Amino acid sequence: MQKALIVDDDEVIRDVLQSFLSKNGFEVSMAEDAHKGLELLREEKFDIVLTDLVMPGMGGMDILKEMSAMNMNLPVIVMTAFGTVQSAVEAMKLGAFDYITKPFILDELMLIINRAANVVKLQKENTMLKKQLKKKYNFKGLIGDSPNMVKVYEMIEKIADSDSTILITGESGTGKELIAKTIHFNSSRCQEPFVPLNCAAIPKDLLESELFGHEKGAFTGAFNMRAGRFELAHNGTLFLDEIGELAPSLQVKMLRVLQEREFERVGGVKTIKVDVRILAATNKDLEKEVREGRFREDLYYRLNVIPLHLPPLRERLEDIPLLMDHFVHEFSKKRKREPLRFSEEAVECLLKYRWPGNVRELENLIERLTILVSGDTVTTSDLPEKFNIVYSCKKSDRDAAKSVMDYGGQSVDIPEYGIDLNAVVDDVERKLILRAIEKSGGVKSMAATILGLNRTTLIEKMKKMGIKA
Repeated sequence: MQKALIVDDDEVIRDVLQSFLSKNGFEVSMAEDAHKGLELLREEKFDIVLTDLVMPGMGGMDILKEMSAMNMNLPVIVMTAFGTVQSAVEAMKLGAFDYITKPFILDELMLIINRAANVVKLQKENTMLKKQLKKKYNFKGLIGDSPNMVKVYEMIEKIADSDSTILITGESGTGKELIAKTIHFNSSRCQEPFVPLNCAAIPKDLLESELFGHEKGAFTGAFNMRAGRFELAHNGTLFLDEIGELAPSLQVKMLRVLQEREFERVGGVKTIKVDVRILAATNKDLEKEVREGRFREDLYYRLNVIPLHLPPLRERLEDIPLLMDHFVHEFSKKRKREPLRFSEEAVECLLKYRWPGNVRELENLIERLTILVSGDTVTTSDLPEKFNIVYSCKKSDRDAAKSVMDYGGQSVDIPEYGIDLNAVVDDVERKLILRAIEKSGGVKSMAATILGLNRTTLIEKMKKMGIKA
């Protein structure tokens, strides 16, 4: 039941309002003056306050001021028989929800009270949602307690509430966007928008409009003005994923926005200023991109104010059981089935795998197993073939694949006149690739798994070396 407080020096008004509100489901308390009203506000919790404007001693304005000083965020309806525009404006400035003059119709007052109750309900729901979001993305809720992940948590704790630009680096699938959300929801901007944009997912000729917006008629198909991601993220956080994919022309414009926090829409002349925190992410080596002329050095240093590197899953293998347990329960709940268990051999298979797709690959595997495995235990036979290939490799084979000193089955001696190290390493790499292709029966994805590479990386190396398979 909602509780209402009535503060009025007129006893008749108090009695009428008490009877009316009680019939409408309110628990009502009454005070004959402002002092008594404030005393009740300090002692009890109320959902709404109705107060007279003019009373002996302290009046309704004084109640509003005291409530503001006490950080009481309650809807207050001010009632008075001496209504003026000036007093109405003053009451609203002090935080009154609404203003009504006496005599008033009770049904009209009830409409105001119901509107106030709806506003309070929305405010409570909004506060609860924000708390849930903050809890969801709190860095302590991230999965993993390996030393590498502990370092990430410690860094997030230090940098989250700053306004500095952060460059998040790591391989695909390591969770860069999740980290960006965690930083945002643990910052002072957590109640403002978090706006993500994958720079690699938007065609290059449309990316400028997506970032900065466009004016009506700026290009064919621009039938209306459209705000870009920078405007949408005003006062909040803009997350630019795959920042290394920006075209050179856009890199120049991005540099200006980072420096000046202002830009013009495509086809526009009006300069728009924004207050935005930038979080960027990439799986590329931007320093290498700078050296090879594909990424502006000045933009790199603007983005790399605070670097944050996410370790690949193969460097935090001790987190795999925790991640497995998390995903198993998540997908089992969705599928409304009992959580899967894993045999010791199956777990060992997963721990020996290199995980080129990182956490995302593990998540996809658990989802697939949750759907396809009919029993309650996952065995090695339930795992895709590539996991069993790695598991069945002899230790001598794995050691040989990791050693560049095994050169054609013979140790490499360094003669007095020296060797061409690059040539030797290239030759060893070629032999290992050919050996992995032979072992996998020509299946490139399996060969890549044996070598601990992404399939695309293996294919690029094969093309470079002229290896056909």
